Amino acid sequence: MKISKLTARLDYHFLDRKGQAVTDPDQIRSFLGREVRDIVNNTDHISEGCLFFCIKGNRFNGHTFALQALREGAAALVVQEDLDLSAWEGEDPVIIRVHDTRYAMAFISAAWFGDPASEMKIIGVTGTKGKTTTTYMIRSILQNAGFNTGLIGTIEVLYNDVKIPANNTTPESLLLQKTFRDMADAGVEIVVMEVSSQALMLHRTQGFVFDIGIFTNLSEDHIGPGEHTDFEDYLRCKSLLFRQCRTGIVNMDDPYCGRILEDSTCQVLTYGLHPGADFYASNRQLVRVPGELGVIFDVSGRISLHAEVPMPGAFTVYNSLCAISVCTVFGAEPAVIVRALRDVSVRGRIEMVKVSDDFTLMIDYAHNAMALKSLLGSLREYEPGRLVCLFGCGGNRDRERRFQMGEVSGRMADLTVITSDNPRDEEPMAIIADIRTGMERTDGAYVEIPDRKEAIAYVIHNGQPGDIIVLAGKGHEDYQIIKGVKYPMDERVLIQEILEEDRNRESQA
Repeated sequence: MKISKLTARLDYHFLDRKGQAVTDPDQIRSFLGREVRDIVNNTDHISEGCLFFCIKGNRFNGHTFALQALREGAAALVVQEDLDLSAWEGEDPVIIRVHDTRYAMAFISAAWFGDPASEMKIIGVTGTKGKTTTTYMIRSILQNAGFNTGLIGTIEVLYNDVKIPANNTTPESLLLQKTFRDMADAGVEIVVMEVSSQALMLHRTQGFVFDIGIFTNLSEDHIGPGEHTDFEDYLRCKSLLFRQCRTGIVNMDDPYCGRILEDSTCQVLTYGLHPGADFYASNRQLVRVPGELGVIFDVSGRISLHAEVPMPGAFTVYNSLCAISVCTVFGAEPAVIVRALRDVSVRGRIEMVKVSDDFTLMIDYAHNAMALKSLLGSLREYEPGRLVCLFGCGGNRDRERRFQMGEVSGRMADLTVITSDNPRDEEPMAIIADIRTGMERTDGAYVEIPDRKEAIAYVIHNGQPGDIIVLAGKGHEDYQIIKGVKYPMDERVLIQEILEEDRNRESQA
């Protein structure tokens, strides 16, 4: 593909090898006519005739590899810093100087893959909590309504029979556009995707316009080195989605909703628990049957229906309302919506695992104090005999999170089982000691069982009638990282192993 086509939507200028702006018309025409054979942002993928993006990140600066890229065959570079490449002795390279290489990469990637987003409808979901569950709800409803729907998110990329584990909540723009192309070629009509604040800040979702942008809620998270400088920056980045979509669907009950929409350029629909919203819920009731928790409620406004969802809590009502709002825009019938919500499940998000009729066991990804507090508060509404919380904290992460999670569980759970999560390069017992510090700020009962399988066996074997037991922190993850090595560890598998071992012991008794 010619440079002229790749750069058609960018503001840029060409540099010569000494870093000076190219002004000669003939040379500019020559550069514009140059063909590129591939586009890459990783030095491991450089090939003859490729275009290489010099990305400036927190730990690495791709500009330091510019000369190496040319020597390995790159025909063009995209840069945001002036470079002196006078040491290069080959043919004049095409050096494209832009303000931000990540922003440019998004538009060039879209052009390279033929603007695949324009061939589908794209739904983007942003917010602190609820993104993953809401995307799965939306996909479930739209699939039931007859739309071939793809999903991109924290857990996986999912379409047709394709399942690809995810590395980031929102992929880098180059990979995102490739994924769009693969989906469009496979007949996908609608894509629903999680849009993280990092993705918006780093321009991963530039190069196309979302048909629908969704705001779930906002609270303090992702603030610190390598993420957001403060809450204001976090909020600002979240709000960017509503300058990149045609229709915004927002939770009007969230206190930050107005600020999220301050500079929006989209039409707006609202959902919430009050009649002023376009879609609102009422008559919420909790449902508890052996081994399962759920919620039922009525929806009014632009659609009327009675919903039953096999997930607990007020946040389930909000997530469901959001999904209902989106799918109504696409013309999904009430009966289809009701049927899809009744059967919805999300791996690692308040995921029920049936082990007994006496107590309820679930797996959830809650891995910080805010998420754990929200989860335990919702489960308290079901008036359990005991609320039992099993969790650990990851190593090489903010220690304050451990104190906070210990304190939250100590105050809200009847029993806390402290165990390991991903210790990474730290000693598991050191992490457990930090959690204990938070626990000891409370009067909460706790036990320490470092081995996670043993800890899960403990809560199963000691489950009492009416208990609600939550295994928090791992969620969809199926691994444990210890000293740089990733070992298989899926809590669902561990539970089945424990139950099988119990059966074997009983048969031998």
